[in-house]
Amino acid sequence: MSAIRHQITITASPRSVWRALTTEEGVTSWWVDQARIEARAGGRIVLTSEGEDGSPIEERGIFHSIQPTRKIEIVWDTNSQAPTKGTRIEFIVGLDGEETRVSVVHSGHGILDDAEKRAELDKGWKQALQALRDSLEG
Repeated sequence: MSAIRHQITITASPRSVWRALTTEEGVTSWWVDQARIEARAGGRIVLTSEGEDGSPIEERGIFHSIQPTRKIEIVWDTNSQAPTKGTRIEFIVGLDGEETRVSVVHSGHGILDDAEKRAELDKGWKQALQALRDSLEG
């Protein structure tokens, strides 16, 4: 299946958006409950959020590539218990007039091959990007 793609514009500087994507404080303000982040190529990222049953779900990955204030690529561990295991997320940040454009591309197999789970993930990305906008514009 093809990748999930979303884009949003935010009234905030690219640096502010970058911090929201690459720091523990930033990521926990809009995406997950807890985060451990080494924002560098080869650095680890561990995100923890609450599952539907209330138990913690931990996603572990590596920053495959990172271009400061422009692009991040995260590869999720294939041995993870998280539903996104083995997938790849790419965030692209760019100036769009007086706003900052954030694009997300979530690709890979597994969860993206199951139509129902893919739809849930797609909806989740829409909500997450809106939460990112709200946290930066609020």
